Amino acid sequence: MEGSDTSVTMWALVYDTKKDGWDSSTGLRKERVPRPRLDEAEDSFDAENVIVRLQYTGFCGSDRGLWFRQAFKRMIYESLEAEGKTTRIIGHELLGEVSEVGSVVASRYGFSVGDLVAAESHITCGKCHNCQQGDRHVCERERIIGFSRDGCFAEYIKLPAEVLWHTDRNRIHPMVGAIQEPFGNAVHAATKVDLRGKRVAIFGTGPIGLFTTLTARAMGASKIIGIEPNEENARLAERLGIDEVVRFTPNKDWRSDPDVVKAVQRFGENEDGVDVAFEMAGYNSSLNNAIASTRQGGDVILFGIKSGDFQLENFSQIIVRGISLHSVIGRQIFQTWEVTRRLLESKENQIHDRLFNVILNEGHDTVVHIDDYNIEDFEQRIMSHPKMLIKWS
Repeated sequence: MEGSDTSVTMWALVYDTKKDGWDSSTGLRKERVPRPRLDEAEDSFDAENVIVRLQYTGFCGSDRGLWFRQAFKRMIYESLEAEGKTTRIIGHELLGEVSEVGSVVASRYGFSVGDLVAAESHITCGKCHNCQQGDRHVCERERIIGFSRDGCFAEYIKLPAEVLWHTDRNRIHPMVGAIQEPFGNAVHAATKVDLRGKRVAIFGTGPIGLFTTLTARAMGASKIIGIEPNEENARLAERLGIDEVVRFTPNKDWRSDPDVVKAVQRFGENEDGVDVAFEMAGYNSSLNNAIASTRQGGDVILFGIKSGDFQLENFSQIIVRGISLHSVIGRQIFQTWEVTRRLLESKENQIHDRLFNVILNEGHDTVVHIDDYNIEDFEQRIMSHPKMLIKWS
C-alpha cells in the first residue's frame, strides 16, 4: 500500500491468518492499514469512544506467544471470523495522547484532546453477573485489546473512553507509563494477600516476576527469594534488590525439584517454607515447587499460564497443611490502577527509577522506533531483554 493517503491509513504491526499461516512463520508484519475514525452517524457507540495517538507500546509475554505461533490461536481466529476479517493488529500495553473524542466523552469520562493516557486492556461488558458484582477483571464477555479486537501496535487506536487511565507526564516517564498495564499484574498479585512482614518466594523472575519483586517489597515483604533458571533474569532480580536467587537447571519432569524445595524452605522463618509463594512461570514443576516450598497455613499465588493439564503432587497435603491457592488474572478495575499510580509516583520506594534504569535499561536497546522495525532484529531483541517498547511518535 505504498503511496497510500496517510490521513486515512497508518503503520501497524499485524498478524494475518491468511498470508502468514499459523504454523509456518513467526513475527508480525509491518504494513499500512486503515486508520480508525469516529463517526457517530454510522456508529452511535462512537459518542463514548476516543482515538489515541500512540507514543509507546509494550511488547508482552503473550505477544511473544503470538510472535512464535505458540499461544492464543483460538482467540485470534474466532474473533476475526466473527468480524469477517483475516488480519489482527496485535498489542495491548500502551501510552499515548488523546487525539479525538466522542460527543459525550468529556462530560461523562473527563477526557479531552491532548490528555496522556494508558489503558486497561480488558474491555468489559458491564452487564454480566461478575461485572455487576464489581469483578470486572473476570467479565464473562470481555474482549481483550490486541487479541479479540484490534490492538495498539499501530499509530492510532480507537478505544472506549471508560478503559482509559490518566497518566501524569510530570511524574511518570512515558516509557514507564507504557508498562503500567503489565506492572499492574504484579500489583494485583502482590495485593492478593497481606505481605507485611512475610517471607516471600517468586518462582520465575521474568518480566512480571521482576515487577513482583518490586511490588512485594513495597507491600511490606520482609525477605524475598527468587527461583530462576535463566542467568540474565536472575541477575536483573539481584539488581532490583532481591535478597537471594536460587538458580537451577530445569527438566521436563512435572514433579517438584527436591533441591529447589529444600533451598526455598530454608528461607522460611523456621526453615519450614515461605509464607507466600508466587508462581509466575506457568510450568507444572514450578507449580509443585511453589506448593511444596510453602509453610503450613501459607499462601500460593497463581499467575503463570500454560495451556494443557497440570498434575498436582501430593494433593492431600495441600488440604492437610492448610495451604491456600489464589489465582490472579489481569488487574482489578480500577482498584489495581489506583495502587499502581501511587507506587509509580512515589519517590521513596524507587520503583519508578528501577523500572526505567534496570528493566528498560534507560531505553538503550529496549526501544525500537516503528520506522526502524525489522522482524529479524526485533526477534533478537525480545529474546535478549525482559521488556521491549515500540516507539510510534
